[in-house]
Amino acid sequence: MKRKINYKILDGRGQTEEFKDCVLNALEEINEGEGICVIKEFEPFPLYKMMEKRGFDKHLDKIGEEEFHVWFFPKEIKKDLKMKQHLSLDDEKLQKIMDIKLQVFRGELKPEAAKKIINENFDSITPEEFAYGEQHMLNHGIDDDLMTEKMDDIIEIFSDVLVREDLNLPEGHPINTYLKEAEALDGILVKMEEQLKVKFAKNPWLVLYEKLSQINVHFSRKQNQLFSALEQKGFDRPSKVMWTFDNNVRDAIKDAFILLNDDKDQEFLKAQENVIFLVKDILLKEREILYPTSLELIPEAEFAAMRKSDDEIGYCLIDHPPVFRVENSENKTSDELSAKDDLISDLSAVLNKHGLLTSKTDDEVLDVSMGKLKLEQINLIFKHLQVDLSYVDENDIVKFYSDTKHRVFPRSAGVIGREVQNCHPRESVETVEEIIKAFREGKQDKAEFWLEIGGKFIYIIYNAVRDDEGKFRGVLEMMQDVTRIRSLTGSQKLLNWEDSPKEEVDTSHQKEASSNINPQMTIGKLLKAYPYLKEYLIKLNPMFNKLNNAIVFKTMKNVATMDMVASRAGISTHELIEKLDAEIERNK
Repeated sequence: MKRKINYKILDGRGQTEEFKDCVLNALEEINEGEGICVIKEFEPFPLYKMMEKRGFDKHLDKIGEEEFHVWFFPKEIKKDLKMKQHLSLDDEKLQKIMDIKLQVFRGELKPEAAKKIINENFDSITPEEFAYGEQHMLNHGIDDDLMTEKMDDIIEIFSDVLVREDLNLPEGHPINTYLKEAEALDGILVKMEEQLKVKFAKNPWLVLYEKLSQINVHFSRKQNQLFSALEQKGFDRPSKVMWTFDNNVRDAIKDAFILLNDDKDQEFLKAQENVIFLVKDILLKEREILYPTSLELIPEAEFAAMRKSDDEIGYCLIDHPPVFRVENSENKTSDELSAKDDLISDLSAVLNKHGLLTSKTDDEVLDVSMGKLKLEQINLIFKHLQVDLSYVDENDIVKFYSDTKHRVFPRSAGVIGREVQNCHPRESVETVEEIIKAFREGKQDKAEFWLEIGGKFIYIIYNAVRDDEGKFRGVLEMMQDVTRIRSLTGSQKLLNWEDSPKEEVDTSHQKEASSNINPQMTIGKLLKAYPYLKEYLIKLNPMFNKLNNAIVFKTMKNVATMDMVASRAGISTHELIEKLDAEIERNK
């Protein structure tokens, strides 16, 4: 039912693109607590998401086949957000904080005046009180764009009273790992500032930027792991707002790195002030708001489960952290409890939920569309596909991704169960929603994209998933590194084993000989010649822990080339081979 308030009537029949501007203008003109009634000859789906982001609910009246009235009215202020259920907060204090924030967002109060009021009225404000206020802003019509634009002002307003605590966390705790990475990044920034004081030399800057670029791993783990856990507690502002700040940092580093490689020395040096500021700024936002709030919202057992998936993405500038475990009432560690949190268990749970798997054993034979397969065989097929798959259901929830060893972009178990909109930076969400909308309405069945990243050519295709009756059931994303495929010419009709040689390697004199490592050498051949490199690779990147798994190693040893191994580790093939050669030299 629509709320009984004053509405501005907008008759948009016969209007197309310009009508959206008409609605936006009307939003600027209506008073607080008022709404808008839109009249169209069809149901105006494109307006729904836009109005929802601005804090409006809707009610639809279908007057006739070509006359729809949609009443948009401000959402009722939710007294108990989901986030609040996990926190102990003072309602009166929160209301005062939010009143001041709202005045700043609406331009009714200057930041300087707001800061004075805050300092006069509050001795201290905790990070979770600050974060709860940010989450609540959407109920007052403060959208993500405005939130991002004003965030620096808001943090500055509260800077004198915001509580800063020594978190004092154990080794291996995911938040402690983020803090250690931030400390390492601080060290890089100090060296950058020192380098700015001396005569320009390219090589030192190349070394610094190669290390600074690892912040992308920090961001990736945060976005896939921590943001996902916070969304489950009702705190989705980091996914919607902080992701934009992360992208600003990433873009600034990338652009400066290009200037450096292109020998545009002066332009590169001028860019450093902005790069250093942006990195310091995002690390400050994380330390002062994100991490303390995360510790209040997320239980220790969930952090322990998160720690396991962190390894899949990797770490930034620090050594592989130790395991983080929490004892439960039955003296079972969280690591033991989450040991089944892998692809097989996930798929088994989904099949059981929908009544498709009556037995819990891997021996159960399933009637798939064309054949009969065991669950183990289904998982093996997914793991060995030379293409990455992700599936989002008809409710926009991520349900599945294939855990292939050659994955183009990092994924972790934290993505399962998330709204797909929260798995993308805010700037690309509109494209994601446009694709889903076109698929859902039956207007399109496929969308293609291709990217050139780090010398690789990545092909991405989205397909609408429909059942036998044509009903929309979700979206299947398929992604593949097609760099080698694009380079093929002519025909190959004869069998060629060059990429996975079977010949035995004489290791008796390996210390005297050159390593001869090349991009197409397999991991099996490498470690047969230089067994001690296994421990070196594991220390180099946690991705290589799988070398200790005999079954996994047997599967990959004659398949995974140095090109593939480097890609998995997120470094260039040239850099990996250089590191391996250096290690071999040290062992001579």
